[in-house]
Amino acid sequence: MILASTICRILTQLRHDPRTIAMIIVVPTVLITLIYFMYEGQPHVFDRVALTMLGVFPFIVMFLITSIAMLRERTTGTLERLFTTPVGRLDLLFGYGIAFGLAAAAQAAVAAGFSYGVLGMRTAGSIGLVILIAVANAVLGVALGLLCSAFARTEFQAVQFMPLVVAPQLLLCGLFVPRVDMAGWLRAISDVLPMSYSVEALTEVGVHPEPTGIMWRDLAVVVGAIVVALILGAATLRRRTA
Repeated sequence: MILASTICRILTQLRHDPRTIAMIIVVPTVLITLIYFMYEGQPHVFDRVALTMLGVFPFIVMFLITSIAMLRERTTGTLERLFTTPVGRLDLLFGYGIAFGLAAAAQAAVAAGFSYGVLGMRTAGSIGLVILIAVANAVLGVALGLLCSAFARTEFQAVQFMPLVVAPQLLLCGLFVPRVDMAGWLRAISDVLPMSYSVEALTEVGVHPEPTGIMWRDLAVVVGAIVVALILGAATLRRRTA
């Protein structure tokens, strides 16, 4: 009941913030549309790039939103008031994860539906698997955003974590250079970054009509990373900013 009430509170706050809703729902679709026009006349390239971006964009958007949202909860004293109630740290963190996971499901459904239905994106695998992986990647962004917010004192500091946490994952996930072609030490770093597995899972969906063992393994790694990040976030969460 505590977890359910926490989820309802977060969703209610989100419902009254139209700018955040627009950022969650509209921004990924607009960015995918830009990619479509970038690769106009090259449908195979667009299919490959857009498929990967359907996982990357939700991660970035959710990381930014949740890191700032949790910091505001702390700086405004909301957390300190909440912790005088039966709400625990895990209730709060998993509440955020589930609430924004529901928002991510809407985000992924809209972006993927637009990509397939309007922009003509084609993959060997089903749209349902693409949405599932995109949602997992968005929740991963939520979990890492919540974890990083514990170490920030201002919104500017929260944003500064993006180059530290997001940029290396973008560079080393196989988006620009195949991971097998990277130097050994770069490949070793890539192997411990969860986005590498989400991108690989999307690639599997792109080339195989049926779910593969590699795809399920990669998805399991991403889910495991989400749980670990949420637990670490709960362990490091402070009631307020000093």
